[in-house]
Amino acid sequence: MNIGSEYRFSEPFKLTEQMYNDYHENGYLIIRNMLDKEEINKIEKCVTGEKFMENKYSLEDKDNKIIRVVWRHPGSDVTGIVSRSEKIVNSCEKLLDGEVYHYHAKLIMKEPEVSGPIYWHQDYGYWYHYGNLFPDLLTVWVAVDPSKKENGCLEVLAGSNKCGRLDHHVDDGQNQVAELSRLESIKERCPHVYAEMDKGDVLFLHSNTLHYSSPNRSKMRRIGFLMCYNKASNDSVIEHHHAKYTSIQKVSFIILTQCILEGRCFYKIDFQQNTNRSLYYFSPDTIN
Repeated sequence: MNIGSEYRFSEPFKLTEQMYNDYHENGYLIIRNMLDKEEINKIEKCVTGEKFMENKYSLEDKDNKIIRVVWRHPGSDVTGIVSRSEKIVNSCEKLLDGEVYHYHAKLIMKEPEVSGPIYWHQDYGYWYHYGNLFPDLLTVWVAVDPSKKENGCLEVLAGSNKCGRLDHHVDDGQNQVAELSRLESIKERCPHVYAEMDKGDVLFLHSNTLHYSSPNRSKMRRIGFLMCYNKASNDSVIEHHHAKYTSIQKVSFIILTQCILEGRCFYKIDFQQNTNRSLYYFSPDTIN
């Protein structure tokens, strides 16, 4: 379903007022082909590399395994350049009406045939508990693999960002909506969109938008590279495992073709326990 939140990337790119309005009306925005073939292939090579995957973990059982890697700060490797790139950061600042900072980033991999669902939830449903007083956060979802219905693409309830924050609870290691009756009522009013994407497509997701992904029982892998940003004025008031405000050193996207695959941000690993799971974070680095 296309409800007006999809656009195709073209140079020179600037997020328009119509894109801004669609994002706030529908709770998401897709920019097709925002990363070209060379760019997305370099990202894929980085996030599937041996050094990167040393830091993976999974919360679910072996029949519903979802692989994750999480880190706080962008470095000078491929993922860091994308996270600090002007075309990504400037777009986020337009959507959030002000300076943003890199809150955290993660890789989510659904391997073929064995990956389970990610339950209906809002990101602000649990970011709220980390001392973020306002829902002035968003996630930038990069399709490293084709993301289709059959391999568990992102699904959103368009316009659900306007419903406000719902209560959540933890089940099977995941945060999910606790108010199931309210969720069902919202489904009746907000269009259910399968946000299918090709490699290189990018989705901007409002922190209050309800979203879900089904199990991957296909023979296709599904990797998403997610960058989460918080508005600088919304810096969390509680110390927790995600980043506090740190100014972003923006870079031109052209540097992506010149940077190293595995930056020094991966060399200093801080192993930290958070509730019932093990998370890995990486120290910030600067570009030469």
